[in-house]
Amino acid sequence: MQFSRHVEITGGALRDWFVAQCYDSVAVGLLWWIGLAYLAIPLAPLWAFLAALFQFIPHVGPVIALIGPAIAALFTGGVETLLWLLAIYAVILVLDGLLLQPVLMKRKAKIPIWASLIVPIALGFMLGFRGLLLAAPLLAVIFAYRAVARKRQDGDVPRQTPPGQEISGGVLLAPEETQSPRE
Repeated sequence: MQFSRHVEITGGALRDWFVAQCYDSVAVGLLWWIGLAYLAIPLAPLWAFLAALFQFIPHVGPVIALIGPAIAALFTGGVETLLWLLAIYAVILVLDGLLLQPVLMKRKAKIPIWASLIVPIALGFMLGFRGLLLAAPLLAVIFAYRAVARKRQDGDVPRQTPPGQEISGGVLLAPEETQSPRE
């Protein structure tokens, strides 16, 4: 395979992953905005925008995104508002981690849901934080090459009409029925 084909496959997979990640970030930002507006947290659009941006940092970004709204909730609404904010944070985290992100990755980057749930955990154990950072884009590239290999494998199988079925004006003969010209 030529180098340009590798660049095309890898670039396309990373583009699809990035687009899926952008969709996920927008969805998380909207969920944050709705939750923060419901709790009447000051600067809700800003916190939601920051949450969407921090969504690009796997596993640590959502925690960083919680700091600003938590401080604002504590000072404006007290401990009760902070507890409601933590509940909204937990709901958003679970929705994103178990539903939004796996579904978006499956639809856009063609990564199976099981892989987007299990592989980041495994790579996190094996490589630490670097494994968590690399898991999603690496999965996108692996499954892009897998799709290319499957296409190539399916394309190499010759397609022909089975013996005995009519084809454009004739009938295919089975190998036993043919006679060689020497006889």
